Amino acid sequence: MSVNIALLTVTDTRTLETDKSGNILVEKINKAKHNLVERKICKDNKEDIKIILKEWTHKKDLDVIITTGGTGLTGRDITPEALDEIADKHIPGFGEIFRYYSLETVGTSSIQSRACAVLSNGKYIFALPGSSGGVTDAWDKILVHQLDINHKPCNFVELFPRLKEK
Repeated sequence: MSVNIALLTVTDTRTLETDKSGNILVEKINKAKHNLVERKICKDNKEDIKIILKEWTHKKDLDVIITTGGTGLTGRDITPEALDEIADKHIPGFGEIFRYYSLETVGTSSIQSRACAVLSNGKYIFALPGSSGGVTDAWDKILVHQLDINHKPCNFVELFPRLKEK
């Protein structure tokens, strides 16, 4: 089963051409035979991020939103705060597992990552770091499996039909 994905890069400095992390994700999404439905770049501005994410959470042909960038500790890093403001539910295990795997790659520097995930209007939103290593770890060690309907014992895809239950 193909998953319909939107990709948002949060950055003050990159363009689509120079967005290395975004380009890595595009390649990985295509390799996994998922559909990249939409891709945008936006500045590190919480209101702009929220506007794009809210718009995307209302698209019927979209299952998953991935953001890259804005998950660090600097003053301009506000992606997790934007997600907090539109979240229906948090998925704390995503950030915990990401930092666990990141520990193998970057050692204790993984403590500086605020990678996170939420559910908003029945859509998964995963906020990944802006680094090429961070997006590679997140995709290769978590998302490639959880976005695969055949992954056992369970995966995010099998829950799509039930995410908006009341």
